[in-house]
Amino acid sequence: MSFAHALPNHLRPRREKVFGDGRPRALDREGKVRVMTLARALMRRTEKGKAYGQITAKALAVLEALLWSFHNARSGLCFPSYETIAAKAGCARSTVAEAIKALEDAGILSWVNRITRIRERMPDLFGQWATRWRVIRISNAYHFRDPRPGGGGQQAGERGNSSKSEFPSGTEIQDYPSSLFAPSPAPIDPTNPVGAALLRLQRAITASSETK
Repeated sequence: MSFAHALPNHLRPRREKVFGDGRPRALDREGKVRVMTLARALMRRTEKGKAYGQITAKALAVLEALLWSFHNARSGLCFPSYETIAAKAGCARSTVAEAIKALEDAGILSWVNRITRIRERMPDLFGQWATRWRVIRISNAYHFRDPRPGGGGQQAGERGNSSKSEFPSGTEIQDYPSSLFAPSPAPIDPTNPVGAALLRLQRAITASSETK
């Protein structure tokens, strides 16, 4: 059990709620294999009389479904519903909830609550129909922690060089558009007054560093 779960409910940190796609982290095929290897190691019995370790076989099946069926290696998107995970992992919805909690306690994954706004019609105080916006929860967004030292996973804006594998795995339906990749900086125009001033400042900084 993690330190946060040992605290009383009113002292536990609140789960982050975000609009959109959550906090995607790219993870290549090799990284996914490392995550699965760690999870299998955590299945080994650590106590006498216990048939499994920190991770159960069902939790491993849920993790396998998340990593190989829903997580997009390139974009890091992974937000299937409990029902969809349960169908892929061959278990009940309640088992998915327990497995995800166990996997988070083991430090293998984490997740945020995804929310969205919907517009609904309802009568106001005078009985007249009006439209209002309401915020509702939708499926969670999951990200995984690479057990390699310093391999906590890349943020969405860093995914340009995320995959070393020749065949990165991931679902095509969750691909991000290429516009989310960080653009390369525009060259400085020396004919522009601002550009000329920046170039002079750059030369001055370079000359100052060379004289030290």
